Amino acid sequence: MNKILNHLEEWLVSFLMGGATLVIFIAVIHRYLSGIPIAAVQDLLLSLNFGWAQELCIIMFVWMAKFGAAYGVRTGIHVGVDVVINKMKDQHRAKFIIFGMLAGAFFTGTIAVLGGNFVWENGAHHAFLQALGSPLDGVPEGPTTPDLEWPTWVVYSVIPLGSSLMSFRFLQVAWNFIKTGELPTHEHGHVEGMDDVVIPVEANGYNLDDNLHPQDLKHKLLGSSSQGSGKS
Repeated sequence: MNKILNHLEEWLVSFLMGGATLVIFIAVIHRYLSGIPIAAVQDLLLSLNFGWAQELCIIMFVWMAKFGAAYGVRTGIHVGVDVVINKMKDQHRAKFIIFGMLAGAFFTGTIAVLGGNFVWENGAHHAFLQALGSPLDGVPEGPTTPDLEWPTWVVYSVIPLGSSLMSFRFLQVAWNFIKTGELPTHEHGHVEGMDDVVIPVEANGYNLDDNLHPQDLKHKLLGSSSQGSGKS
């Protein structure tokens, strides 16, 4: 289950980042080409409305930031000031680390609860009652976004969802630290999906196992554990 959640988190962040980049790229190209005075092409491009692109990109980047923050807790890529903590004895250092993880879980959990209540009052309550066919008396429908005209409660739902996941990640890291004494670390020069490359030994053109070429007495023969015989 945890592996599925990890992959879902990574896929969601990747999709949001790639999608927002693609949308804003198309919008910029559309704006540029619309200014070129080619009658048929210009008329076609001006008929296309990309006024919603900026709003969509803002929403996608906000969602990416919230779920990316949870990913950062899991992988240890968040920037932290731990100079004083690292100079403490192991026993005291462990207590401060656990306290920090639990404090992070409490804070993000509180944000999730408050955000969930805000989303519920901002239109989610109306949407759920409408979906269930219940009476809507006195329940506000909630506002919509200016360009896309999406219900704002859908956009703001990233607050309880992302904060809940971040709180879970804090608890997960704290529990793993209690069991193993290790924290997630991230090598900034490491690229995900690429293993360390082992550089092969270069072939020596003089190291040939026959009587016609000089042998290399210093290096072993390729594919053999024996030393060259030194014959020429």
